[in-house]
Amino acid sequence: MVRWGTDAQGTHCREGEAGYNVFLEGTMEDTQRSQPVSTNNQEIAMQTVQETEELFLKSTNGGHSMILAGEPSFVGIRLLAEANPGMIFTSLAHRINLGMLRFAFKQIRKSDAAGVDEVTAKEYAENLDENLYNLRERLLRGQYVAMPVKRIWIEKAGGKLRPIGILALEDKIVQKAVSLIMYAIYDVDFYDFSYGFRKNHSQHMALRDLRAQCIEKNINWILDADISGFFDNIDKKLLREFIKQRINDGGILRLIGKWLNAGVLEEGNLKYPEAGTPQGGVISPLLSNIFLHHVLDTWFVNEVQPRLKGKSFIIRFADDFIIGCELKADADRIMEVLSKRFKRFALSLNTDKTSLIPFGRPSKSDNSAKPSGTFDFLGFTFYWSKSRRGYWVIKKKTIGKRLRRFTKSLWDWCKKNRHKPIKEQYEKLCTKLRGYYQYFGVISNYKALEVVFEYAEKSWRRWLGRRHRDGRISWEKFEKIRATFPLPKPRIVHNI
Repeated sequence: MVRWGTDAQGTHCREGEAGYNVFLEGTMEDTQRSQPVSTNNQEIAMQTVQETEELFLKSTNGGHSMILAGEPSFVGIRLLAEANPGMIFTSLAHRINLGMLRFAFKQIRKSDAAGVDEVTAKEYAENLDENLYNLRERLLRGQYVAMPVKRIWIEKAGGKLRPIGILALEDKIVQKAVSLIMYAIYDVDFYDFSYGFRKNHSQHMALRDLRAQCIEKNINWILDADISGFFDNIDKKLLREFIKQRINDGGILRLIGKWLNAGVLEEGNLKYPEAGTPQGGVISPLLSNIFLHHVLDTWFVNEVQPRLKGKSFIIRFADDFIIGCELKADADRIMEVLSKRFKRFALSLNTDKTSLIPFGRPSKSDNSAKPSGTFDFLGFTFYWSKSRRGYWVIKKKTIGKRLRRFTKSLWDWCKKNRHKPIKEQYEKLCTKLRGYYQYFGVISNYKALEVVFEYAEKSWRRWLGRRHRDGRISWEKFEKIRATFPLPKPRIVHNI
């Protein structure tokens, strides 16, 4: 069934065509307003738009639309970014319209926690259209004001605390809209080895790539680096300079400046940090990726790798990265210049957590050969071990402190919630276990999954027993509970 509507100029057309007219108009407007490029690049951009139009027209035969009406499309921006790597976009803020804000609201995470404005997503959604319209008007008039970030602290391993920022709801919406627009451009620029906070990239893809690179490039040395307080120490001025190299839209830059300088509210005290982006901000992951793309990724590809004698690689997920080298001399050179490179951009390496680790494949001929060192990345410990057929292979297991932290959390949860109905406890425990299996369920890590499963049953039985007068529950009675409410068994989810 063909549905009809109007495009931006009021022309009567089919719904798919209306969506495409909006897309094409935005694409052409970006082309016309962006920084002047060479005639050849302009021809490439125009040809790209024409090819996209032909593709759209083919896809709409029979009434099937490629672009849905009412949903923002960034295809034009992405195509221009791909065709013109040196192009600077100067007209993007106009895309933050009412439809874009509505789409951004759907995309943000709607938790019950409220920011400084004390407004929850549920309350905001009661008059969504009116609230978004008012927000859009304030953006148009330049009256939008970013609110301070409410900071809370969560516990880390070893008793340390990590700061997390909770944004006001409208700040989340606008940040999401801006990040979607910027992402269409920067996703083209980011290297394939950058896996953090990107579509079609995940932790498990990074783990698979890391293992494959170590084997294919005969890696013998691993540089395991840690950046001290990265999110809290990003230089705001340098960040804006990096962004201007690709996006020089005054409206976008002003919004980013407002968020970076909004301040942090902690226990009633308002502070204005000179550096850093608030952890928990919707746009913070993208800004951190942009910063490290210039500071680390581009530098490593263009300046470091061409000077190395052996093979090498880098895998990065947000501020966590691993560098592998075939030759120790190359690894030593990188280790020497890496801290200087970060210091140049007001960052520093954590010397206690940064080390050079031998990670070569043990000798096949020497049966008494021992595995080399180990290193941690994204929650897993990588190590060499023999397979069932007697070959040396790279295996992964849950980091010991991560395993202990999760089992302790199971014990504490069962203790705290022991008086709740058994069915409610069962459903929550199932959710926890399935979530653990979903991430840590990789090949060679089955033993850790079994430990978690057995500890979950042990904790549950222990604290169910405290509901009884004698302080314990017999195995016979617990077996009946297990038969009625069986906890999910360990399973390997990812073939990596």
